[in-house]
Amino acid sequence: MKKFFNVRKSGFLITATFLCLACFLLSSCKKKDKSKEKPEIVEIGNQKTDHVWYYFTQDGFAQVDSPRNAPFAGTLPYTEAIRISSANNGAADADGKVKAYALANRLGVICFEGDKISLAKDINIFSNRTAANLVFIDGTPLFSVYKSVFFNDTISSASYKNDSDAHLFLVQFDDASKISYPVLNCTNLTDKKNSEITDYYWDGSEWFCSIKSVQDDNAGTSKTEFSYIKFRPAAPIVSISPVSANDLITVKESSVKEFRDMMSVKPYSQAPERIRTMLQGFDNTIPFLMEVKSAAGSSPRIYENEIAGSFEEELKAKAIISQSWSAALFEDGTLFIEGALPGKHILRGGKPVAIRLPKLDIGFVYSDFVISGTTLYAAWEETDFYKVSRSGFLSVDLNATLYSRIR
Repeated sequence: MKKFFNVRKSGFLITATFLCLACFLLSSCKKKDKSKEKPEIVEIGNQKTDHVWYYFTQDGFAQVDSPRNAPFAGTLPYTEAIRISSANNGAADADGKVKAYALANRLGVICFEGDKISLAKDINIFSNRTAANLVFIDGTPLFSVYKSVFFNDTISSASYKNDSDAHLFLVQFDDASKISYPVLNCTNLTDKKNSEITDYYWDGSEWFCSIKSVQDDNAGTSKTEFSYIKFRPAAPIVSISPVSANDLITVKESSVKEFRDMMSVKPYSQAPERIRTMLQGFDNTIPFLMEVKSAAGSSPRIYENEIAGSFEEELKAKAIISQSWSAALFEDGTLFIEGALPGKHILRGGKPVAIRLPKLDIGFVYSDFVISGTTLYAAWEETDFYKVSRSGFLSVDLNATLYSRIR
């Protein structure tokens, strides 16, 4: 996580020569496969007109000149901190426009539409809950919420334990009204009291869930139990509510093995071909762990790129496969992209381009991203193991920076 590029120049530079490209790869990767054609490089510096930084406040977000200058508001476990916890591109509308969405943990849903940004806050759903696992069904965003047994003290309150309707699980976001609606409660899927569905995997047809239940024994001590279920709804899930769910969902028992198999990390050799083709020449030098999402799709898959004999620290990365483009963002700010954004030409005839986002200070990482229209939004956060302090996102105008320089 502490591996960053040393970017000092201002503005945007395109390194088209092989020599400059080699310098870049040697500085970041240490090794180089000369048999592969490398992507052209675009470097983002400090010009204010090229990008805008945002940081999260307690009730929204605001601009800042640099993440290092964002106000410090304490450190919290990642489940409790205000941060972008999940993000992905939505489906294209009839006009070919694509909105993107991000979950701002403890705040609400952020909607990105080109260079326009809005936050749909919802205190009732997001307050005192962790939001994660954004997926899409027929273009509708859905996500899960839960309370952490380890870090959320409100899970132990008597009022919460005894209120079955408060134990939410699956929520859908209506983009037209900017309102989040409960789809399923934990009580729709399990009879165990005081339960939280802390994780799930949806493969496009079947839902696999991990349930954590906190039970009090006769001695007054708490005991945590795990169980696993799976289900297929008998109606479109976006038409279901906690009131109607029991008649429309048949729950089957699953197992820890089945759930772990669904969630397991796959070898990078099994990653989608578009991702492997885009990263040729880079993927044989740096070990990384990459979450790959399909735009407006189901749950992502995670792939591990292991390099035999490598002493490099494993980087974390997120990737999105869209209809006309693919992109991957590494935590050090390296973004690979190929294809064509909506209404734009195909970059370099289909060959990949690498973008170096502004260098972050030690302790900060890029954690996720989306692209709406020709605007890139990259989440950043200041981390210390499992805790997060400051966080926010960066917006970059790719039309002005990428398409104006590369054909």
